[in-house]
Amino acid sequence: MQTLDKDLSQLLQISSEIRRKNFGNTIKFYAPSFLHYKNAYFNVPKNTFPSISITGTSCTLMCKHCNTQLLKTMIPATTPKKLIDVCRKLSEQGCKGCLISGGCLPDGSMPLGKFLEAITYVKKEYNLTIAVHTGIIGNKVSNRLKEAGVDSVLIDIIGSNKTIKEIYKLDVTVKNYEASLKALHDSKNHFIPHIIVGLHYGKLKGELTALKMIAKYKPSALVIIALTPLRNTLMKGVKPPTPKDIAKILTTARIMFPDTPIALGCMRPTGKHRFETDKLAIASGVNAIAFPDDNVIKYAKASGFNIEFLSVCCSQIYEN
Repeated sequence: MQTLDKDLSQLLQISSEIRRKNFGNTIKFYAPSFLHYKNAYFNVPKNTFPSISITGTSCTLMCKHCNTQLLKTMIPATTPKKLIDVCRKLSEQGCKGCLISGGCLPDGSMPLGKFLEAITYVKKEYNLTIAVHTGIIGNKVSNRLKEAGVDSVLIDIIGSNKTIKEIYKLDVTVKNYEASLKALHDSKNHFIPHIIVGLHYGKLKGELTALKMIAKYKPSALVIIALTPLRNTLMKGVKPPTPKDIAKILTTARIMFPDTPIALGCMRPTGKHRFETDKLAIASGVNAIAFPDDNVIKYAKASGFNIEFLSVCCSQIYEN
């Protein structure tokens, strides 16, 4: 910690104390079956909580940081019938739940409309926890998701108009994202905003604005992730945000949201970067980390934290 700049050191002290005071001394480690994860502490069973794409590998936006690469890791279910069939099989296999996601339409929304009845049916007939990751969303779809009984709604919140235009290639503004937050709040969904640290070519830009927007509403939880340059994207050579930059957003979030569960989500760089980020995340007062670095698990245990492992999406931290 001696190498941290003074401002971050002070933030860490404040945020760590907030976590201890309001949440105790437990760290939850999440490992849904989006990715293979196995170590001496935890072995994720197959298909406990997979991700499903209702657009397959199709997305009209082709964002610079993704270029559909993330969609290729998901189970395709491009029709309501296919979605029901996939969820039925998952239920029969003893699956705990799934994340329903997909690519976006030109306006930044996800084509959920024709799938709403199928989602309602799945939630009613199968014993699955359902999280839906949307794009920009309005009152009608938000209300229908609530009526369907989905367990949580996830949404990425962007706080910079320049980032929206350059990275997402969208002709919308931060006001559209705030309107989405309001729609989710008004419909009384459990909603979990995600902030992508360093989305603007690895630099901080708009993250604080995004936090301020979210603070106007009452999210069930908050997830912080970080730009991870991927192959076959226009940002493959971009330097990701530093662990310190990620920690600055984590500590700021903890101070702004003292009573809200906060998770460091699954998308972030690996290797030494992940170890440093995860260690700082614990000091930042997070409640949970997805796919933690092995050595950080050792660090948390040695530091006296109570450890819990769960094989569902970290967005479900609000339930725990």
